[in-house]
Amino acid sequence: MFGDYDSFTENSILAQVDDLEQKYMQLPEQGKNATDFATEDLCSESIKNKLSVIHVNDSTEYETGEQTENQTRLGDIHAEPGDEPLYDVPSSQALYFENLQNSSNGSGHQSTKEKDRSSCSHTNEELPDNQIKQPQPNNELSSEVQTSSERNRRKSIKDYLKSAMTGNAKAQTPVFSRNKQLKEALLSEEINVAKETIESSSDDLGPFYSLPSKVRDLYVQFKGIETLYEWQHTCLTLSCVQERKNLIYSLPTSGGKTLVAEILMLQELLCRRKDVLMILPYVAIVQEKISGLSSFGIELGFFVEEYAGSKGRFPPTKRREKKSIYIATIEKAHSLVNSLIETGRISSLGLVVVDELHMIGEGSRGAILEMTLAKILYTSKTTQIIGMSATLNNVQDLQEFLQAEYYSSQFRPVELKEYLKINHTIYEVDSKAETGMTFSRLLQCKYSDALKKMDPDHLVALVTEVIPSYSCLVFCPSKKNCENVAEMLCKFLNKEYLKHREKEKCELIKNLRSISGGHLCPVLKRTVPFGVAYHHGGLTSEERKLLEEAYYAGTLCLFTCTSTLAAGVNLPARRVILRAPYVAKEFLKRSQYKQMIGRAGRAGIDTVGESILILQEKDKQKVLELISRPLENCYSHLVQEFNKGIQTLFLSLIGLKIATNLDDIYRFMNGTFFGVQQKILLKEKSLWEITVESLRYLTEKGLLQKSPILESEEELQCNFHITKLGKASFKGTIDLAYCDILYRDLKKGLEGLVLENLLHLIYLTTPYDLVSQCDPDWMIYFRQISQLSPAEQNVSTLLGVSESYIAKKASGQATRKKVDKGVVNRLYLSFVLYALLKETNIWSVSEKFNLPRGSIQNLLTGAASFSSCVLHFCEELEEFWVYRALLVELTKKLTYCVKAELIPLMEVTGVLEGRAKQLYSAGYRSLMHLANADPDVLIRTIDHLSRRQARQIVSSAKMLLQEKAEALKEEAEELLRAPADIPSTKA
Repeated sequence: MFGDYDSFTENSILAQVDDLEQKYMQLPEQGKNATDFATEDLCSESIKNKLSVIHVNDSTEYETGEQTENQTRLGDIHAEPGDEPLYDVPSSQALYFENLQNSSNGSGHQSTKEKDRSSCSHTNEELPDNQIKQPQPNNELSSEVQTSSERNRRKSIKDYLKSAMTGNAKAQTPVFSRNKQLKEALLSEEINVAKETIESSSDDLGPFYSLPSKVRDLYVQFKGIETLYEWQHTCLTLSCVQERKNLIYSLPTSGGKTLVAEILMLQELLCRRKDVLMILPYVAIVQEKISGLSSFGIELGFFVEEYAGSKGRFPPTKRREKKSIYIATIEKAHSLVNSLIETGRISSLGLVVVDELHMIGEGSRGAILEMTLAKILYTSKTTQIIGMSATLNNVQDLQEFLQAEYYSSQFRPVELKEYLKINHTIYEVDSKAETGMTFSRLLQCKYSDALKKMDPDHLVALVTEVIPSYSCLVFCPSKKNCENVAEMLCKFLNKEYLKHREKEKCELIKNLRSISGGHLCPVLKRTVPFGVAYHHGGLTSEERKLLEEAYYAGTLCLFTCTSTLAAGVNLPARRVILRAPYVAKEFLKRSQYKQMIGRAGRAGIDTVGESILILQEKDKQKVLELISRPLENCYSHLVQEFNKGIQTLFLSLIGLKIATNLDDIYRFMNGTFFGVQQKILLKEKSLWEITVESLRYLTEKGLLQKSPILESEEELQCNFHITKLGKASFKGTIDLAYCDILYRDLKKGLEGLVLENLLHLIYLTTPYDLVSQCDPDWMIYFRQISQLSPAEQNVSTLLGVSESYIAKKASGQATRKKVDKGVVNRLYLSFVLYALLKETNIWSVSEKFNLPRGSIQNLLTGAASFSSCVLHFCEELEEFWVYRALLVELTKKLTYCVKAELIPLMEVTGVLEGRAKQLYSAGYRSLMHLANADPDVLIRTIDHLSRRQARQIVSSAKMLLQEKAEALKEEAEELLRAPADIPSTKA
């Protein structure tokens, strides 16, 4: 009944008070005067030690009553007028002490009253010596105190405690001042958090950066990390981190930034019992991080949830016990934050971690990231933001925007040496040299005339200095160049390279063929036996995953790749070679260069890392400027692309009721990254003018409505309201350029929706932004449209695209009939998706439409994501109720694009179609099978599965199963919980 005070054992407070009373009763009568003071002090000290409030500081360290004893001294405290020492005592105990004081007041002596109050008050700060007086003998008081003690002895202290506690359990809390109630509420909340933390961590809280020692053991077990770098320790123990201030930290690539973020996230989950959001730039990195953290979640009791592509629940499941870490892409993180604000749960988010923070300055995705962080800063003062990047320059602007501290270091676990190659000469980059470089060596290589012609840049000589004993990355300007370079290298490599890990490479080729339904890329077929492969967006997800795993294992020793690998998954190498100082046709940026060369040097494997930039004499001056200049500044993109970003932001601000009038919206804008940089970015118009224009545009477009202005109101205070179309657009995260077109297409679709097949629904969910990039092959188009069934032809007829029109386009004839080019191109992409869903084989569809298989997979991923957006759009518009159930199933089909029986297996992070087929054939038919699988059995049963992969699959399956079980449990408890608004008997 009384929590920690309901025990009547020998250690309980009541038992100790009883002992004290017995000792008191046994004292000689003549010593009563002195004993009264001693016992009174002793009792109040004992009570205070038992009832003193546990102090919980920001790092969740706790002070016990014994520690508090050293900070509190007995005696008369001279209180200032208006002081209320009982403020620091819970109201249930304050009632007892007030009663005790009232009984003492009967003697009429103020000194006794002050003594009672001072002995029972609790303070977290040690009182100055000059404010403390030791009790002085007072003969005049002795007789009265003796009389008081004789009277009080008839009703023992134990009776007081028992009656007070029983009375407090039944009675309402006494009314105290507002200040007292606020303090008590805060203390009560802190105590509850402390208790929950202690219970969840089994008293093992604190040895490892305020985390249980088990966390340190798990890092050793799962990642082989035994000690932290010095900079990591320094960063984790910064005062600003301890005080939970926002932080930006910057280190070179491979410096170990992620580990610091992970420890901070675990502190938030386990110690402060708050949810965490981690924002990552790409889907592949999200999935990699989920696989890595799932094992920790299983062991430490938290959930790891994926928000990428079409995955993620809005709002997220509300959990009362276990907390969650949301791993999200930039777009999904924005939707997640919107849903938390809308449901009033944004304060449940204790920490937000942003990887690659410099992306805030990159196009439309940067604008979305800025919106997300600005909303968090504006709506939740308790959410901490941590940003990290290897390529930051104008940190002051970001600090001002995020209200953050800054920490940086140049630490690299492996030394990086930068080189430039011009013709046969290799120079080392040296910032101290006058020219920025110093001579290093001449490249010694014996080239035949044929080899000189095929390899003028001496790539063969450069790579053979390191492979196959060490790994190498060759960055190329384009996808096609990657494939050409890989083939050229293998053409001139020694045949001895074929013998290196020959068995593993044969297994890799066999597995590549298996996951592709018997197909194998002819380029990979020629290069993999030499330990070489290309890596770019043209690969399927299954191929890319297999090749990356083979590179990790050392089966492959060289990748020819595009710049996207530098910003993607972590694939370090001994030597990094930049084929040219260009990305596509654009000259290399400093940030891109730093990211690429940052892949050189593998911690724990290499003692040094090398980067070699190959350049022509004509580019020498530009390259010297590149390596010496500072990193590029990052600038806000909220007002880029015809103010599209700022309009989207305003729509969501009003829809979420964050800011609903011109004055509030303008104030919000001043707190954004754009607001910080407005003097630099705005030349022609002011921020105020842009705000007014954007609101006017949204109103004219029918997405906002302006409330009538009352006579007493000013224009600034006039409120805006979001319309149904506006709400649907922001809930579905639909690009404002397409929201009108989408509404019109869905409305027209209702007039003759074809449900005999999926073609019409697929057309409605084909992404608009990919249509402009489509260039149909008219002969293939004609072949496809001529093979349609009557039901499928109904769709093309409904859209106004006839077979005769396509036939004329295919033959090059002029067409009199005008057909919307956007509709024609969109239908062509719909045919690709439709064929893919029917055949579920990217290779056959790639051949049928003469499209790269990677492009087809990107189209599929985009369609799945857009289908999810259209679903949320339709949920807000009653007239589109018919689409809701249809789009749920279509989204699932587009997300997995496999037979129905494989979908439960593919819900597990890291399990793609090829692996799902292997697991299904081996008898693992459901999520339960995988969650209860033995990794050792999996390794023996499934071909080409490493121990690390097996453990990740089992951990991810367990995590997913626990999430589903917890959700069902929460739902059941909610159903059984009595409603709070049940009519009472009196009513």
